[in-house]
Amino acid sequence: MLSSLVRLRPTAPWRIGPDSGDRDRVDRVFHSDALYAAVTSAMARLGHLEDWLEATARAETPAVRFSSCFPFLGSQLYIVPPRHVWPPLASAKVRWKTARFVPVPVVETLLAGQSLSDESWAVDAASECLLSANAPAGSGLFRASVRPAAAMDRLGGSSLAHSTACLEFTPGSGLWFVSSFQDDAAQEKWREPVRGAIRLLADSGFGGERSRGWGRAEMPEFEEGDLSSLIFKRKAEAVTGETAYWMLSLFLPNAADQIDWQRGNYHLTMRSGRVESSSGWGEAKLPSRMVSEGSVLIAAADPRGSVANVAPEGFPHPVYRAGFALSVLVALRPGNS
Repeated sequence: MLSSLVRLRPTAPWRIGPDSGDRDRVDRVFHSDALYAAVTSAMARLGHLEDWLEATARAETPAVRFSSCFPFLGSQLYIVPPRHVWPPLASAKVRWKTARFVPVPVVETLLAGQSLSDESWAVDAASECLLSANAPAGSGLFRASVRPAAAMDRLGGSSLAHSTACLEFTPGSGLWFVSSFQDDAAQEKWREPVRGAIRLLADSGFGGERSRGWGRAEMPEFEEGDLSSLIFKRKAEAVTGETAYWMLSLFLPNAADQIDWQRGNYHLTMRSGRVESSSGWGEAKLPSRMVSEGSVLIAAADPRGSVANVAPEGFPHPVYRAGFALSVLVALRPGNS
């Protein structure tokens, strides 16, 4: 699949609201539905909104799909590992299951049927990342922090103190994601508009608390290629035997998706959030139950996914939550399904 890997190097804290909505907590993943919503907002400011919606939310097959945003450090990409090979067998030294993100080479090792040495790895509790056991202390990718603020009453002069959780990134770290195009025609039409939208978001901010300057990043870095070759640096080998689809995005099944829900290894999450529209700011979106990143689905064909209209009752226009599937084909070994 024709794709572009995008690296974002934050210049400020990022506020990624958790599913609970608690202000003193922060999520570690900027999910694909939130990324699609952010890009759609940018497309509106760039004058492409109607064409963009026709090509994505209103299309039977979307012209562009996004993965969720995962961390990186230097040249090393981290990712939510496929659930059928993670966590490894229990170890007395490493609590594998506490690592939410692992280096991509670790995934390659596990998919090849090889084991990990518990002498070589350690989990950084602050970022929930699996790091080399030789990594210097404090070399995590990011950490959660709670920052105080105060709302001022300009008329009465009173103030109301509050605090908000955010992610603070270490030097050399950031977030990456993949945008994939349906075909050559989609890439030709949407490559530059998507890049323009991402550049605008890097300047104006992703996520919450953008009015405080949060969510901003340096000029995005783009790398193009095939989806698998962008993520995996080893030479791609043909996937043989029984296969499954490793989800890199949130997924809202389409009626035509033929998923074997009795098998596979998947996790469901409830997505909510609030509307950001000139027609109504801050109203609660309708919730959706979605398949999480890292899930491994057994399907007759590449899952497509769908879009849900999550506008509050009586809202003047649709509010779309994207559940398009972006996945990588992986092999299933006996005992994995």
